[in-house]
Amino acid sequence: MMDTTGNLHDRLRCLADNLWWTWHPEVIRIFTDLDPHLWREVDHNPIRFLNQMDIKDIEHRASELVLHSRINHTFRRLNEYLEMSETWGSIHCGNLCSRPVVYFSAEFGLHESLPIYSGGLGVLAGDHLKSASDLGIPLIGIGLLYHQGYFSQRLTEDGWQQEAYTDLNIHQLPLVPLLNPDGKPVVVRVDTRDSCLLARVWQLQVGRVRLLLLDSNVEGNSDEDRGLTSRLYGGNERTRIRQELLLGIGGARALQAMNVFPGVLHLNEGHSAFAILEEIRRAMESDGIPFDRARRRVSLYTVFTTHTPVEAGHDRFSQELVEEHLGVFREKLGLSLEAFMALGRVEPENPKEPFCMTVLALKNSRLANAVSAIHGEVSRRMWHSLWPNRPEVEVPIGHITNGVHVLSWIAPQMHRLFQTRLAYDWPNRMTHPDLWEKVFDIDDGELWETHQILKMRLINFVRRRLFQQAERLGDRDTIENIENILDPQILTIGSARRLTAYKRGDLILSNPKRLFPLITDSHKPIQIVFAGKAHPRDDEGKRILQRIIKQISNNTVRHRVVFVEDYDYNVARHLVQGVDLWLNTPRRPLEACGTSGQKVVLNGGLNLSILDGWWNEAYNGRNGFAIGFGGMHDDPEVQYQRDAEYLYGALEKEVIPLYYEVGENGIPHGWVQRVKESMRSLGWRFNADRMVRDYAQRFYLPAAGATSAQTA
Repeated sequence: MMDTTGNLHDRLRCLADNLWWTWHPEVIRIFTDLDPHLWREVDHNPIRFLNQMDIKDIEHRASELVLHSRINHTFRRLNEYLEMSETWGSIHCGNLCSRPVVYFSAEFGLHESLPIYSGGLGVLAGDHLKSASDLGIPLIGIGLLYHQGYFSQRLTEDGWQQEAYTDLNIHQLPLVPLLNPDGKPVVVRVDTRDSCLLARVWQLQVGRVRLLLLDSNVEGNSDEDRGLTSRLYGGNERTRIRQELLLGIGGARALQAMNVFPGVLHLNEGHSAFAILEEIRRAMESDGIPFDRARRRVSLYTVFTTHTPVEAGHDRFSQELVEEHLGVFREKLGLSLEAFMALGRVEPENPKEPFCMTVLALKNSRLANAVSAIHGEVSRRMWHSLWPNRPEVEVPIGHITNGVHVLSWIAPQMHRLFQTRLAYDWPNRMTHPDLWEKVFDIDDGELWETHQILKMRLINFVRRRLFQQAERLGDRDTIENIENILDPQILTIGSARRLTAYKRGDLILSNPKRLFPLITDSHKPIQIVFAGKAHPRDDEGKRILQRIIKQISNNTVRHRVVFVEDYDYNVARHLVQGVDLWLNTPRRPLEACGTSGQKVVLNGGLNLSILDGWWNEAYNGRNGFAIGFGGMHDDPEVQYQRDAEYLYGALEKEVIPLYYEVGENGIPHGWVQRVKESMRSLGWRFNADRMVRDYAQRFYLPAAGATSAQTA
């Protein structure tokens, strides 16, 4: 329970110390009102904000703006939230209270002020924690604290991506050292053949959920190992296996130091699969049972989610690298090198096959899932060789389609509209289809105007970012014409993804002779906002980015087609809240889910997408637009050309005419009706509350039941 006494600054600090504030706009408005310039300057980090603003100035501004009652109200709301005893989780998942779900992930995207994520996988993990908190499901997250995060993106004059890294300031983040029951800071140790890895553990509160982050930058480690957790997805295979050793084995040992034992082990992607082995070792040691029996026991409460439909995305390590790092551990398990390697091989006796983390997870999990229906088909086909005696349809990999944490992604203006027109407590009922039937009762003009406000907010944000880019590059033309970049009256398309070949971020630019007339049309023009990062070692992704920059630098379109540098949580939030149309053009069937488009739905935008990932399940012909009909060609180039043709056709024949078909009041009623149908048909399905409930009912409860039976 929080201390409800104390001064204004103490209460603001309590709000800042729990990431609950990130999905409660009333808290964000308080900091914005106190000093909007400083709030933007500190990248929306409330602890940095409070550290830089004098206490007397806070008191003065709060009195001047009559903020005391608002601060007290939000402080009480946080306390009530944390102390609430009756939640969905307490009713449905009571057996997890003593043995919680432990959710491992290599990255967590919670907010731009904590940049320990690279993209969709991390944001999905962050949304999972937030919804588990809202539902009251006992869950602990485990990850790594990356002192330099992923990277900041800067473009050269010729459009080539450059990476920049800056160190996080631990004291400017809501992190506290994790203490063991004796009150001492937890430090975990993992031995390898030639060294030992040490890591301290930080704790972060995400509503009711704790997130533990391991940090190798401690005394006792070599210089190499101190930098082990400096960068996300950085370094070579040696760095990767050491990071994953720390995440899986070190993370499990951090729990043991707290006397916390999981009821469910949930591995979000294969990076953390070594946690299975540590759980097996613990069971062997504590209960005196042999490896095979301990392995069966641990597998009963282990669940695994795969996100990667691309073969190269699954981590594989050579036998030499595995033995160097896990040889000591292997001996504790009593396994020969051949038996240990077999745990991570599709063909156990093939000495040339490397050790695959996904194989380790699939072989040792009670339940496994992909993240959309079509991804489930891809995953069963990809891993059929693990179960060669079963038909492909019976490969034990199901699917739970991803959803997004709505309150983290919905604009405050749209949130308030739903409170007024749907129900004041609509977030608590968002998984109920009947709630969303009420969107058709919202006045077209009111919904349209709300979205137009968000669109203007996006345009102002983009102009600010482009101004900063232009100043750095000395681009006088952009600086002088900044107010002419983008037009709020024009159909605005957003396209923001990780820049890699199969996501085809430049598909819409493939035929300038077809596209440019649409952009420059005097009556029904379009405009496009691009964003996205290429992995530092993905030169093909960087070349795609460079081609985008070259195309949009054309003087005839440069004021209507722009690229925003340094795609992150903040850029994504502005884009999904403000665009009219979200464009997604992956090569089918390589999109695992593609949750960005889900964030657009409740902000009044529509989707135009390849029928892949979630959109393959979501599209009903009236709630957005499809690119093509779901066909696939063996030749990627042929498919690229066909999909480009479908894309231009959809824009010319469906999207643009509907958007500009306005009534006498200037409102495109047909477009707004499609927005409402999108909200009605998708709002209740593609949110993280539904997703986490699915995990709880289909995965967590059966797994936790097995744990309880064994400890009875």
